[in-house]
Amino acid sequence: MRPRSNSTTQHGIALVLVLWVLLLLTIITGSFALTARMDRLEANNLLSGTQARLSAEAAINLAVLALRDPQNETRMLADGRIYRQDIDGVAVEVSAIDERGKLDINSTDELTLVNLFTGNGMELTAAQYLAAAVMDWRDEDDLERVNGAEADAYAAAGLKVGPANRPFMMTEELLQVIGMSYDLYRKLEPGITVFSRGAAPDPAFAPVEALMALPDITHDEAVNFVNQRNGRQPGDSVGTELPNGVVVMEQGRGVTYSIQARATMPNGVWEQLEATIRLGESRSGTPYRVLRWREGF
Repeated sequence: MRPRSNSTTQHGIALVLVLWVLLLLTIITGSFALTARMDRLEANNLLSGTQARLSAEAAINLAVLALRDPQNETRMLADGRIYRQDIDGVAVEVSAIDERGKLDINSTDELTLVNLFTGNGMELTAAQYLAAAVMDWRDEDDLERVNGAEADAYAAAGLKVGPANRPFMMTEELLQVIGMSYDLYRKLEPGITVFSRGAAPDPAFAPVEALMALPDITHDEAVNFVNQRNGRQPGDSVGTELPNGVVVMEQGRGVTYSIQARATMPNGVWEQLEATIRLGESRSGTPYRVLRWREGF
């Protein structure tokens, strides 16, 4: 048997080295291609997200124009119904609620707060304590009302923040009131406000959550009422009847609205915005002022 020559061995080693180099080049090329693809996808998503956000902002501005429409037949109804349209290939959903339809937690009374809490699933006794605590939070004195809570009660519960003894500046402050849970607040949030200055919600615009503050109405009755009310067309002269027989019709036009807009791109990327606005020229020259702004909630 002949011994293997040095040249054959060298050729074998060279072939193995070439194969390893080709493998490394393939891996490097593949990693670059994957990185480039991921960068491109990330850039496309960023671009789509920006387009969706701008479309949602455009929808809010279009809603403001629709709310200011002098013609009742074409004016946008601010009762929470959803309007859908296509803006340059972007699917947009927009709705508005007149803040008069929500319960102002700075203006309402204790009994209405109890109705609101029990109507949204809270037990009566706990609702009475919470309503009194809300009243103590917003009044200016340090006197604890029956079932209420002032600074000593918060300290005894181990809470570092006590009642502000002033009106609520935003609805989220309710989370600092002793007895208020996050889950309950999430239920209440669509139906409460600090901007309407009304002692009770106006049923002509109220969402289901706010209607639960009215006496003698069940959740199912509130849902049916909203469905019937929102089935009316702009300009209809026939009102909607509450369970107690009172016929509800839109009275006048409000100046403060919560507008929610969601824009969805063809590739599924979406953005959602909510703005509480007050009609009237602002310092910047726009026909409205933004009182509250939320993104991507």
